[in-house]
Amino acid sequence: MSSQTITADAAGTWKLGDLPVHRLGFGAMRLTGSAAFHHGTPSDRDRSIAVLRTAIDLGVNHIDTAAFYFSSLRSANELINSALAPYPDDLVIVTKVGPYRSYDGEWGTSARPEDLRGHVEENLRQLGRDHLDVVNLRRMPQYDSIAEHFGALAELREAGLIRHLGISNVTPRHLDEARAIAPVVCVQNRYALDRPDPATDELLRLCGEHGIAFVPFYAVAGEAAEQGATTAHDDDVRAIARAHGASPAQIRIAWTLHQGPHVLAIPGTGNPGHLAENVAAGAIRLTDEDLTRLNRPRQVAG
Repeated sequence: MSSQTITADAAGTWKLGDLPVHRLGFGAMRLTGSAAFHHGTPSDRDRSIAVLRTAIDLGVNHIDTAAFYFSSLRSANELINSALAPYPDDLVIVTKVGPYRSYDGEWGTSARPEDLRGHVEENLRQLGRDHLDVVNLRRMPQYDSIAEHFGALAELREAGLIRHLGISNVTPRHLDEARAIAPVVCVQNRYALDRPDPATDELLRLCGEHGIAFVPFYAVAGEAAEQGATTAHDDDVRAIARAHGASPAQIRIAWTLHQGPHVLAIPGTGNPGHLAENVAAGAIRLTDEDLTRLNRPRQVAG
């Protein structure tokens, strides 16, 4: 399929609270290097800035980022600020807090509730904003409950530093906890075509029931996770890709968007060509037969 004239609006729209976004967004994690965090080699700064500006030109108005997205030479938030400020009026920047990385890139102790204001202020500083559109609380495994942390973010929302709140890496029980404290506009969990997960299927269903955006991460990367897009595509994915004149990665993005009108995709890349392909995937309309074939391994695993 041609990707040159397809823009992000082809995927449709959803609202994060009162903020409308195209369902095909952009994840900033891969802007900083050939792999995420301290893996791989740092990116070319000019190329990363060009990717961000091209994303806006292609109609992307939802960018997912975090202050802990950095490599030895690059910071995703700094790149976003440099490339896009002053920001377009319709651009929604979603960040996340909770995990912590020291300046040398190593993972440190994740935030206590009283630390979260500092995490929020660091994102504000790096992005050059006076408030954050959406902040996701990323639950770390050592915390069984998110109530105290989410409550701290709810206080920052009341103070005007945050407009809307979301949660990440959670179960249905955590969604209930958060909703009892403050409105939740999005849930980010790992979710992919080749990663059956009945608990997350239930979370996706609950989000749809409550009008909450479900935003999968590693939807294209699959088991490769932070290392980048998987190349382990099964025969059905490859066959359906050929039938649509698309790449297997585009079919994975299309499948993600077909999981419900409340599902948003945030594929990330530091490659301008891959960016255009990712955005174009929002125009792919899978048939019922396609979806049956793609879902068969998940049903067998379930």
